[in-house]
Amino acid sequence: MKALIHEGKAGFSGLSYGEIAERVPGAGEVSVRLKTAGLNHRDLFVLNRHLPSDPPLIIGSDGAGMIDAVGEGVHTVKVGDEVMINPGLGWQEKSDAPPAGFEIVGLPDHGTFAEKIVVPAENTVPKPTYLSWEEAGVLSLAGLTAYRALFTRGKVTSGMKVFIPGIGSGVATFLLQFAKAAGAEVYVSSRSKKKCDRALELGAHQAIDSNEDWSKALKGVKMDLVIESVGAATFNKSLEQLRSGGTIVIFGASAGDEVTFNLRTFFYAQQNLLGSTMGSAEEYKEMLQFMERHQLKPVIDEVFDLSEFDRAFQRLEEAEQMGKIGFIIRSEML
Repeated sequence: MKALIHEGKAGFSGLSYGEIAERVPGAGEVSVRLKTAGLNHRDLFVLNRHLPSDPPLIIGSDGAGMIDAVGEGVHTVKVGDEVMINPGLGWQEKSDAPPAGFEIVGLPDHGTFAEKIVVPAENTVPKPTYLSWEEAGVLSLAGLTAYRALFTRGKVTSGMKVFIPGIGSGVATFLLQFAKAAGAEVYVSSRSKKKCDRALELGAHQAIDSNEDWSKALKGVKMDLVIESVGAATFNKSLEQLRSGGTIVIFGASAGDEVTFNLRTFFYAQQNLLGSTMGSAEEYKEMLQFMERHQLKPVIDEVFDLSEFDRAFQRLEEAEQMGKIGFIIRSEML
């Protein structure tokens, strides 16, 4: 089958679109013939985490398609069912942190940038009928990350003031939509005026330039909740916008993962600092129910043919996107 394969060299130079053997599902597993998939920042990180000495790897964590075959003992789905893939492996129930052994589709096991993928049957869920294939294919990883950070960890409620630095990523656009649907007042920042304008169209209360003085731009408004993923470049600025007793949740560190901050100021203000990553199968189902109730759809930036992966990766690496980048997978086996 055709797939996007990483092997032989670290980074992007080890990536190629070619042939690899498909696998037959074992007991408790299903094979999904993929129609669409979604690109994530994780895929960039995997290119350096997957070593040249490791076996060839199909990357990719998000995808949607149709059940192509079922393994022994699978009765929850049948051939022809339209499904989305929950990329979290081994995390079923909501908990304080992922259990030992938790992994994500696309490393160390094969991922979704291929004509087919074999996953545990429990990692497939029915595709919501109101979503297109492109929307379903880009949804899972970013949507689940946003849902856990905002609801499970951040405990967002109606009327809260929520700040999302660095609007533009798939997770950030989900955070904006989810927080708005929950009744929060949402503030965002970006260096791009185009992204700020788009965020306002999506319902942001205010969108500020990341390069300006945030306190002045926000006119002294303090936040109940800040969801951080930029990292060292913005962490202290984000902390300054947090009210006493407020909460900051961190799920990423794209611009540096080491920070220094004033502990005395932090504990006098009785503030809360929480980490978050992905989410459980329980939260995944909660997220889909929330989205369907509010008829929320992913913000899609651009969709490429899987063979055009180089253009898609370049767009993601240069942070040009507003929302999710997707892939169409044209199966040559049909």
